Amino acid sequence: MPRQLGDLEDAVMTRVWQWNRPVTVREVLEDLQQERSIAYTTVMTVMDNLHQKGWVRREVDGRAYRYTAVSTRAAYSAALMNEAWSRSDNPAAALVAFFGMMSAEQREALQDAMRIVQPNLSGTSEPQSGEPAGEPAGAASDEATGEAAEDPADGAGPEGGR
Repeated sequence: MPRQLGDLEDAVMTRVWQWNRPVTVREVLEDLQQERSIAYTTVMTVMDNLHQKGWVRREVDGRAYRYTAVSTRAAYSAALMNEAWSRSDNPAAALVAFFGMMSAEQREALQDAMRIVQPNLSGTSEPQSGEPAGEPAGAASDEATGEAAEDPADGAGPEGGR
């Protein structure tokens, strides 16, 4: 069950990022129902959990809330990986196992990321031959450093979408 909840959180966040605008529980529900049978209250609970975790902010809109992502997909993924890693009783072994599961493309992305966070890792400050200068393809500076913002207004308000 916990993995299913994580999968549902990912599905909800994917829609929030794709639409790139404030969304309601009803909108997310209707889109999710194209793929699976799911209850309104389940989506509402997931979106509230995401709000409590600081991944979305919400604003009152009539009797509902509109939710907006407060961080990038990259920062969200990084936080999930860090959370899983921090729960290990042997972090080094967990990393070795994780690296062993990586595809060639993922290992290359890891090497690119290490060059960004530790420019002297390769011993030179210039790109190696065959490497592009600057960030790897698909990397954005805000994605590498994105952090979840806090929502100071919380507590009283209507139930999402009711």
